[in-house]
Amino acid sequence: MKKIVTVIGARPQFIKASMLSKEIKKYQNELEEIIVNTDQHYDKNMSDIFFEQLQIPKPKYNLGIGSGTHGEQTGKMLMKIEEVLIKEKPDYVLVYGDTNSTLAGALAASKLLIPVIHVEAGLRSYNKNMPEEQNRILTDHISKILICPTDTAVENLKKENITENVYNLGDIMCDSVIYYSKIADKTIVLKDNIKSLYGKNIDINKWYLTTIHRAENTADSKKLQTILSVLEELDEKVIFPVHPRIRKFVDELNEKNNYNNILFIEPVDYMTMLYLTKNAKKIVTDSGGLQKEAYILDVPCITVRDQTEWVETLENGYNVLAKPDYFELKQKIENAQINKKFEKKHYYGDGKTAEKIVKVLREE
Repeated sequence: MKKIVTVIGARPQFIKASMLSKEIKKYQNELEEIIVNTDQHYDKNMSDIFFEQLQIPKPKYNLGIGSGTHGEQTGKMLMKIEEVLIKEKPDYVLVYGDTNSTLAGALAASKLLIPVIHVEAGLRSYNKNMPEEQNRILTDHISKILICPTDTAVENLKKENITENVYNLGDIMCDSVIYYSKIADKTIVLKDNIKSLYGKNIDINKWYLTTIHRAENTADSKKLQTILSVLEELDEKVIFPVHPRIRKFVDELNEKNNYNNILFIEPVDYMTMLYLTKNAKKIVTDSGGLQKEAYILDVPCITVRDQTEWVETLENGYNVLAKPDYFELKQKIENAQINKKFEKKHYYGDGKTAEKIVKVLREE
């Protein structure tokens, strides 16, 4: 019996874990999974409800870390995860993505000489000013098993002389988008939910969906105001689930500018978010995960960043990069269009990545 401690803490990780945990449960005689939730995302709609809705096994450990500076948050996680690992003595520690939870889990395991499995390894934006980029690089270099989502990710690791135990198994997020979007279509009726989302009766049949939360766009209030000014002038309503970390800044700007075209709502559950994404006119975001979901669901995406780790999405107009400049951003949103002349390539797998990961775990 192999014991695996899985460390998660942010909503994209809950989604990915839902698919892999389901598959691990099929082999209970061979694999035991213990889930540790750092509580990096502490809002109920960004954490607790995910375990209920996606039927993720309840974490054995909830660390209650919450928000803080990068150093403070990572340090607290490192201490508490180490305590768990000393107690549980797992054969492997599994981490997802590029958050502070990812790095803390990997570091704690590495210091205790426990092999690290990194799901979503090899992604690079080549911008080390991004905390996520630092987390990716450091985690990859101390991992024993690296599960890559794309050929590009494998090549990125090769450039850094990481070639052993590297597997390209597709993207586990693709599994969840394919699986849950079918369920969302049957269970979510937006017209019945828009009142509860926004608190007003609004007849809305078409919308843009936006998520903006990265420090590069929100630390400077002028940049955030520029982005909101562009969204305010779009030809359809803009639904904006606001990350708790920037709620205060958004509220201050909204009070000052009285935005009428932007519907600032609380974070929504995953099913609702999938429904909003799949049926959006276009997506405007700085989120890595949402870029990829837009690609999988054939929705044009405008990414308010200088680089993207998901370079495959840039082909044929599925995704375009834009600076938080009024004229550039407005023009790129208005002109964004998928070029249907070319056959779409399924870079992110066939929806069976979780099965392939479990096969590797069983054979290791």
